[in-house]
Amino acid sequence: MSPAQGCPHVSEVDFFDPSINDCPYPAYATLRDEAPVWRDPRTGMYVLTRHEDVKMVLLDTERFSSVRPSRRLGAVGEAVQTMYREQGWVPAATLAGRDDPNHKQMRTLFNHAYRPNRIKTLEPVIDSFSHQLIDAFAAEGRCDFVRQFAVPLPLQVIAVQVGANVDDIWRIKAWTDAWVQRLGLMQTPDEVIWSTQMEIEAQHYFQPIFERLRLEPNDTLLSDLVNTVIPEWGRPLTDEELHAEMMADTFVGGSETTTNALSGGIRLLIEHPEQWRLLKADPARYLPVLVEEVLRLESPVQALFRTAAVDMTLHGVDITAGSMISIRYAAANRDERVFDDAPTFDLDRADYRQHVSFGHGVHACLGAPLARRELLHGFRAVVERIEEMWFIDGANDFAIAPNYSLRALKELHIGFHLAKATP
Repeated sequence: MSPAQGCPHVSEVDFFDPSINDCPYPAYATLRDEAPVWRDPRTGMYVLTRHEDVKMVLLDTERFSSVRPSRRLGAVGEAVQTMYREQGWVPAATLAGRDDPNHKQMRTLFNHAYRPNRIKTLEPVIDSFSHQLIDAFAAEGRCDFVRQFAVPLPLQVIAVQVGANVDDIWRIKAWTDAWVQRLGLMQTPDEVIWSTQMEIEAQHYFQPIFERLRLEPNDTLLSDLVNTVIPEWGRPLTDEELHAEMMADTFVGGSETTTNALSGGIRLLIEHPEQWRLLKADPARYLPVLVEEVLRLESPVQALFRTAAVDMTLHGVDITAGSMISIRYAAANRDERVFDDAPTFDLDRADYRQHVSFGHGVHACLGAPLARRELLHGFRAVVERIEEMWFIDGANDFAIAPNYSLRALKELHIGFHLAKATP
């Protein structure tokens, strides 16, 4: 089978190319058809793009480890480790970077912290924040939806969860942006050092919060993480473990998916006015589908990683133990072998629940229930408050932030007419 029309040749696929970074979907189509196991010449990683293969890797924790292999650090890596040791705390392995039984033992703590009753109590908070954000720009008839809604909404919710000052969310956003850029594998050595400095600054912001919660526990999620003893370990999380979790799972994991799905969803709704009309006509029916369809098509987390624990052969490609594997959720979510008319945004779609945007199996995203509630309430507020919306002429280039792993729209300038108030 030849590559689909408009798709690059396998030799032209380069996820560091800005044009492919902005729109990777033709490249994913080429790889699914021509090279379902493709060794990325830039990273040395094996890239998997078919839905069945991605799910197989996520479920097979024996052959595919979540633990990164130990590798010799280069000069930049050594400098980063020295900075952590001398100026802050060396982050421990995150929950996502552990295998069982260690992962299961730690995840029990997080399952308790993210228990359903706690998520339910946050729903009025999410709804209130959503409407307050719209209130702030409603009279203008226009906004940068990314900065004025999609970014602050999940960060405000997380601030409530961890007891941080809501007024500090833009400082926290600067820290998470720096961390995300390093995850994205597209930084210069100087930028890596800057990102590390930003993370250490965040560590010094959160350390006094940890220490206060040890002395005065409360009912916040962070208090649970700080104080709950993991039975098999005989202790709660250390400072090094807490700092790793605050950046990777709590703030980055807890905000980036929501922010980028909200932004991508509004872009899709403006680009597809017939779907906006469906949503407006019957929000109770279509809002839950919208959440899943946006997660499928936009895939805020484009890819995460595994390590081959054993030698293996997939689709005729030999993979040696210790090799890094990039599992491309975004490619799997548009696999025509699973989804009918896969590239189409369709709120009447029947197969939308097959997406893997939150992973699958034992490592499925623990924050998924909260992210779904944030998306549901965020989109609902838009539907309730806005009658019509459009892109501001000449204001958008629809650029995506450079990143090997995540998909984030930099800005989204929209105009709108408010819905008439209900009598």
